[in-house]
Amino acid sequence: MKNGQNFWETKNLSEMTDEEWEALCDGCGKCCLEKYVFEKGNTLVFTCIACRLLDRKSCRCRHYKDRHRYVPECSPLRFDKFKEYYWLPKTCAYRLLNEGKSLPEWHPLISGTPASVHAAGMSAAGRCVPPQPETDFQKYIVEWDDL
Repeated sequence: MKNGQNFWETKNLSEMTDEEWEALCDGCGKCCLEKYVFEKGNTLVFTCIACRLLDRKSCRCRHYKDRHRYVPECSPLRFDKFKEYYWLPKTCAYRLLNEGKSLPEWHPLISGTPASVHAAGMSAAGRCVPPQPETDFQKYIVEWDDL
């Protein structure tokens, strides 16, 4: 803490340590839902289809450290490529801080407990399904307010 403030209030994303960067993740799992971009209109849609590595109860990756070995298209978040992350959910701490906004009260860094994101209904827990055939994705498109 600097002057009684928390690291996310005093540092830019580019100034954070790896530990601080990782702590920003609220564990919602929404970034691990399948997304599609329709060519006509370049429209991004979220589905409730979970990545095959996502534990649908805890909303954590089963193989986080080596997830790219299992899911090569998984995008590692890096502060220097934020323009590429237009697909992050609007409640994502990385997106919020990058936009100059505050963390919500249910964020684990504010509440002090990882369960707060689930208790607030802000995670994918209980709202996502196991991986589905790609041809069926349109049946699973969702328009949650928190995406």
